[in-house]
Amino acid sequence: MEIKGKAIAFGDNINTDVIIPSKYLTTLDPDELARHAMEGLDPKFYEKAREGIIIVAGKNFGCGSSREHAPIALKHAGVRCIIARSFARIFYRNAINIGLPVVECPSILEKTSDGDELFVNLAEGEILNLTKNLRLQALKLPSFILEIISAGGLVEHLKKRLKEHGKL
Repeated sequence: MEIKGKAIAFGDNINTDVIIPSKYLTTLDPDELARHAMEGLDPKFYEKAREGIIIVAGKNFGCGSSREHAPIALKHAGVRCIIARSFARIFYRNAINIGLPVVECPSILEKTSDGDELFVNLAEGEILNLTKNLRLQALKLPSFILEIISAGGLVEHLKKRLKEHGKL
């Protein structure tokens, strides 16, 4: 699976309350959540994300409460992938479970600026910064995680598997 998009950079400890503020948790509408993603950090985030972006961030991205709304808001805003030094584990699993690719790369912030064009090969764990002509190595995702992401998330992956085995 390959992903291309422009980078939007954030720092360390971006928490789920910043990703989607609690005042918007009264809705389950993914498009409504998307309109408010990251608005406290960047009021124009939704406009930028609509073009299909890749978030790059520091350590502990997605820390805080375990709300599934956070990765849903980002995915529906137009985020194609998140590359960070590290992720809060619950955010990491929630993102995978909804089919939002998340990749760990220790040097991503030092080697990427806002607006850089990135190309990500999830199967190889390879990130190319096309703007700066740099190749970065990320942690490779296990094949079962790639299958879940490729299917569009855990529910779609399970439906596919059940159908393959004649159970759906």
